[in-house]
Order: sequence, then C-alpha cells, then structure tokens
Amino acid sequence: MNRFKTSKFKNTTPKIAKKDEWINNVHAGSFASQGNHIKASSKLVAFNTEQAGGGMLGLSSVQPGSDGQRAVTQISCHSDLVTDMDFSPFDDSLLATCSVDETVKLWRLCDLAQEQSSSPELTLRPGQGRLELVLFHPTSSGLLAVGTTKSAQIWDTNCQEAPLAVLEQHGDQVQSLGWKLDGSLLASSCKVRTAQPEQDYPDPSLLLILTSIVSHCLTDTSTKGVALVPKLALDVMSCEVVRVLQLTDSCILPISYQVPRKNSGHEFHDDLYPDTVGTTPAMSAEEWWKGGNKQVERISLHPDKRPKQKAAPAKQTPAKKEVASGGSKEVRSRDCSTSSSPLSTPSSSAAPSRSPSSTSGLSSGFVPSPSPSQTAKAFQNLMGPTSKFRHIQGTVMHRDTHITNIRGLNLTTPGECDGFCVNRQRVAVPLAISGGQIAVFERSQPGKLPDTALPTIQNSVNVADFAWDPFDTHRLAVAGDDAKIRVWQVPEGGLKETLTEPKIIMQGHTEKIYSITFHPLASGLLVSSSYDLTVRLWNLETGKQVKVLDGHQDQVFGMAWSPDGKLLATVCKDGKVRIYDPRKSTSPVQEGPGPEGHRGARVVWVCDGKYLLVSGFDSRSERGLYLYSASSLSSGAVSSVPVNVSPSTLIPYYDPDTSVVILTGKCTFMRSCHNRSLYGLAFLPKTECNVRDVEVAVGLMLTKTTIEPVAFKVPRVKKEFFQDDVYSDTAVWWEPALTGSAWLSGSNDQHKKISLKPKDMTPVSEAPKEAPVRKYLPSSVYLEEKTDEQKKDELLNAMVAKLGNMDDPLPQESYEGVDEDEWVSECDQNMNV
Repeated sequence: MNRFKTSKFKNTTPKIAKKDEWINNVHAGSFASQGNHIKASSKLVAFNTEQAGGGMLGLSSVQPGSDGQRAVTQISCHSDLVTDMDFSPFDDSLLATCSVDETVKLWRLCDLAQEQSSSPELTLRPGQGRLELVLFHPTSSGLLAVGTTKSAQIWDTNCQEAPLAVLEQHGDQVQSLGWKLDGSLLASSCKVRTAQPEQDYPDPSLLLILTSIVSHCLTDTSTKGVALVPKLALDVMSCEVVRVLQLTDSCILPISYQVPRKNSGHEFHDDLYPDTVGTTPAMSAEEWWKGGNKQVERISLHPDKRPKQKAAPAKQTPAKKEVASGGSKEVRSRDCSTSSSPLSTPSSSAAPSRSPSSTSGLSSGFVPSPSPSQTAKAFQNLMGPTSKFRHIQGTVMHRDTHITNIRGLNLTTPGECDGFCVNRQRVAVPLAISGGQIAVFERSQPGKLPDTALPTIQNSVNVADFAWDPFDTHRLAVAGDDAKIRVWQVPEGGLKETLTEPKIIMQGHTEKIYSITFHPLASGLLVSSSYDLTVRLWNLETGKQVKVLDGHQDQVFGMAWSPDGKLLATVCKDGKVRIYDPRKSTSPVQEGPGPEGHRGARVVWVCDGKYLLVSGFDSRSERGLYLYSASSLSSGAVSSVPVNVSPSTLIPYYDPDTSVVILTGKCTFMRSCHNRSLYGLAFLPKTECNVRDVEVAVGLMLTKTTIEPVAFKVPRVKKEFFQDDVYSDTAVWWEPALTGSAWLSGSNDQHKKISLKPKDMTPVSEAPKEAPVRKYLPSSVYLEEKTDEQKKDELLNAMVAKLGNMDDPLPQESYEGVDEDEWVSECDQNMNV
C-alpha cells in the first residue's frame, strides 16, 4: 500500500451535533422494505414515521434554525407503507415516493412554515404489485427508475401512458437499484445470485464506499437508517467533508465529519473540495433515450463562487394525474408529447446562460504542466524547435512594489472578464459594492492602502467587463449589465475624488454585454459582444456604433483582433470559431468547428497571425488547447493538447517577440506554504522589463487583498551583455498606428518598433569569444564499441588508478622495523605464563 499517497482525509473526525440540534419528535418504527427510510436534499430531510397502516412521512430542515431547533411536520403520502423515497438531484423540493399501495407519487414540498399539500403533482401506477424502490436519474430531467418486487422499470414523466422500458425479471426479490454516475447504465441486485443481463452490471471500476461509523455515536435505540447530506449543504468553511443523518426510533442525529485544519472557519481549503455535480440537468429524458450521454456540469463549493439560488416556483395545484400500465415487457416507442412535467426543469430564458467559468481565482505556477504526450510533442513541434525560453521562470517581485490592503474586491466577475485591467500607469479593480464601483490605483504609489474609504468610479450598474484604452492611460471603458458602455476619464495623477459622470455613454445592444476589446492599432475603436448575440464595433470619437456583426448562435466566449488589425476572431458557445473582416462584411468570412465544451473559451492570434490558439473544454469538461490555421478554419484544429480538469477557463497571453504563450486560470495556488487565491494576471509593455536581469515579460497579479508585480525571466550566465538573441525589436503598441476614422475608411498601418538595448550594454552576439573547451563524449559511447573483456579491463584499471600506483612503495614500508627473532608469538607468551 506504500504506492498510494497518504490521504488528506486520514485525520477526519466525527462531530456529533449538540442535543438541542437533534431532530426530535421522530417516531420511527420497524419498516419491512428494501428502500431508504431517510433521505436528504440540500434543504429538507424526509423520513418514515410509524402509523397504523403506514403511509406517513416526516419532514424537517437539514439546517437548524436561528435558535438551533428544527421543527418536524408530517404529510400523509400513501394509503400503505412508504417503502422508498428520493429527492430530485435538480430540485431540492421535489420528492418521489413509492409504496406498498402500488403507486409512485411526486410531491412538491413547500417551506416548512407553510401547510404541506396532501395532493401529489403526479401519480404513476406501474401495475406490477407492491413497489420497493424509486430512484431519480443522475443527469436527465424527468426520468425515474422504479423497482417492483422482481423487476425494474424506467419511467419518463413526460410520456406517462407506459414505462420507457420494463427490464428482465430477477429470480427473486429486487433489493437495490443504482444508476451509473453518468446515467448510461442501471445496476440492480436481488436476493439470490443469478446470471443477469447486461443492464444489471455496469462496467467494472474501482468503487470507494464511504461508511458512516455509527459506533462513534451510540444511542440507546437501534439505527433505522442513514442519509448523506448533499455536498452543497456542507459547512465548507469549517472543513466539513461529510455529514450523516442517523435515524433512530425517537430522533435524527446529525454527525459532521471534519478535517482538522489551521484557519478552519476563516479560509476555504480548496484541496478538500473538488468541484461537485451541479443542479442543472444535462439533458431531457427524450435526449437520454435517444442515446445522449451528457454530463451534469460541475460547480465550485467555494461560497463566493456558487451559482445564485433560483427562486422557488409559485405553488400550483395542478389537476391530479394518474397513469396506469399493463406492465408490458416491450420497450415502448417515443410517440408521446414532450410537454413540461413536475420533473422537468424549466428551460432558461432566450438569453444564453453564464457558464461555470464565471467564477474567480490563478492556476498554480501560471503555466500548466501536463505530463508529456505524443499530442503535446506534436503541438510543440508545430510551433517550432526547442525554444530558448523553455526554462523561463516567473518570480514575484519584492514586497516594496506591492499594493496591499485592498478591501471589498469583487470576486465574482463573469468568466469573459479578466478580473482587472492594467496599463503603464494605473490599475483598475472592481469592487463588491452596489452600483458597480471600480477602484483605480496608481502604480507609482505602491504600499499599504489606507483603511478609510477610497475615491472610486461609480458605474451605477454591475460591471460585466472593462478595459483601458491602449493609447490613453486615462481612459477606461466599462460595459454594464444595462447593455450600455460608459467611457470614463481618470484625471492626471489618479483619482482624488469619486467620479459619477462618464465622458461618453454608448448604447446599441439590446441585452447585457459579455465583453469589450479595444482595437490594437487604430485609436478610438472598440468591439463588444452581448446576450443579443451580436458583436458591435464602436467609434469613441463619435460615441456611435459603426458595425453590427452577426452569425453567432449562442454566447460569444472570446474575441481577438489579428496582429495587423484587419480581422476579428471569435469563439462561441455554439461550438464554432469564426473570423470576421468587419470593414467588408457583417457576416463571418471563415467559420469552423471549435471546442465541444460549453464552459468557456478564449482565443488569441499567434505566429504572426497565421494561427489561432483557442483555450477551451472538450466534451468531458477537460481543459485543452486547440491550434487552428487562420487560412482554413473549416478544416478544424490542426493540433490539440489536453491540459487538465478544472472549472475555470485558461486565459492565454501571447508575446509576439518571443512566441511564448503564458496561460493563467482563475483558482488557488500554493506559495510559501500558504494558500493564495488569485483572481487575475495582466501584462505590461516590454519597456517595463529589466533587460539587465533578462526579464522578458512583466505582469501584475491580483490576489484577494494585493496587487503584486511578477517578472518572467530567462536564466542566463553572461548578464553583463545584452541578450540580443532574446530581445528582438518590440512594437510600440502603446501608441496608435492610425486613427479610427482612417481605419474605417480602409487604411492600414503597423506600429513602429524600438530596440530594448541600453546604450551602455554590448550585445551578447558581439561578446569576445572564449577558448573552446574540449567536450568529452559520455563513457557509454566508448563502452558500446568494446568487447566485454575490454570493458572489464578498463573498469579495473580505472579502479586501480583511483587507488594509486601499485608499483610505488607504501608509506609504512619506510618505517624502521625489528628482526624476526625479536617477535614473540602469542603461543610463546602463553607458554611463558
């Protein structure tokens, strides 16, 4: 077992809730059924209660109230014993029950302070006698597995006349049902060991069973059942990793399993909490039945990154539905309508939803380091030979250069936003304050910020994205939730008082804006993408839109201008990569297949505009890099590299001078044995690099409370010389090459270039040549050309040479000795005694 790493959960300890936090007034009896007698959602816990004839359930809250108490209410569900129950994985208030009375019922549970309805939303009658088990599908809405005495059925509540399938009967009583995590297979077990058809056995895999150790919480009465509380209900700030609800005769005991950690209660320990399955179904029952195999998107357990809870649906009293079935073993055809049902999740609005990538925090070490693969090598070979920059290192600069004591940082900026933006003079940071306020810090004034309130930009609405004008360090464009773009002018020397009135307000989009990007060459030009599925080009000189680009069928994840400023590339949630020539057409001039995943993506032009590099997700939600030829998008990616599994989108920064791509992602990394949550990385002009220390890039890193400069260096020995093989002439991209009006009229131009060589440094290419040093080939080269005997002789000679020359006299040979007759043997000495 020493092959396995020591688990971080090895010291997990159970903590029994205080007695006043137990769920009391529970009257559990003896239940003769195969199902669960207690089940929990993130909000509610349901359990069997004893009653003559059965059919009664108790309900309580998973979380205690402000006074620590949890009230218990009862609901009459069936006319006989409730044999099993299950909460929907996509709706905390939807409960399915089955019973000895041969029915399955779906209940819409309301707040415990309100009276529970005694009428179910749906009743199914499978028609095969007593029912034992009921289980929701893990990835699809509207699907239920129902266990009768000796067989299993699959029901779609959108098609209620008959089950989708009635599986082959077991030879004895069915004891349990279990869906495979991806929902593709259903496993069942029965009382005897018999050979069963394929649907009874999922693919073999390693199964980890977490068992509640009830010996830690012995009670005077027997345990009637145990339920696990969903991950979304755990107290993650206290390092709670599992919570068990133990049903006894008279109460329910909450048992919390916690990992002892320092700073527990104050920090989120993300190494304990991988992303968990979300609450949005991946597909409908009909899609699953047709062969779909999508996965439910995972969400973060970080309190600041969780999706907002949807409002509870209005209470309705639909007409009572009862469905009977003759129980045919044939699989029924899908000729029923797909109208909404109690199990169906309401479809989202016409506006595309935000992806889970709209959370905040940087990937460890800035650059992901996947294990080498043939695909990765092919990608590297395509990009060029072994690079002189392969040993590049990122180092955080001295603390004296940091801006510290940042308070109230907005940690939930959308995934299309970089989190903050910088230029040579200042940094703009969004704040979690109503009104979409933005703080602006001067780079020339590092140090600790005062505890008092700072002057801000009051944008009046939440910030969706924002960017500095690359040619004006005082001009900041901000896209808001109200579909408007506001352009702010920061006064010379920085903010001295709060700004409330923007210089320009531009409106044209009809729905919320995703992102904005300035033109890299022409002054006063800006593009924006929106929920209205358009990309619009704006002229800041007039404050008006000049172009509306169409063709997108879903959310635009990312946009990027080509190096020559002629073309605009986009990557979209509809699975397409597009290239536009905005001056010639409002439709894409090229289109091709993009990443399959829908969690977010970014695009950047590389290799002098010959290729597009896209970071995105595959169909299994694994992060990856995709390289496209800019001249033939329709051919798909020419190469791809899998990276890792993580919820945040990798953000690529491409340096055209070195052809180096630096990838960052929002999450947490370890530095100096402390967790560091990072929320953005932005880069400065090349003139900020210290070429004497061979810095090739300098960026600013945003953490929860600091802004820290980071220098990326190439390790070199002769630092006294200017490394001209590392530093080519760089573009002056902080100055415009032409005006926006000139570009719109058809003109093109390029940035001028400057050398980064200081006047007092000599290029390394002109350094004096040193005498060549003889290089010896490795010994293995010589050994391979010789026989085994020759190898033995050479090895022996080498050992002798190490010991010294055997022909030379030993040191002790020079010492004066005694004659032989003066030696007395040990035997002679004994005889004399």
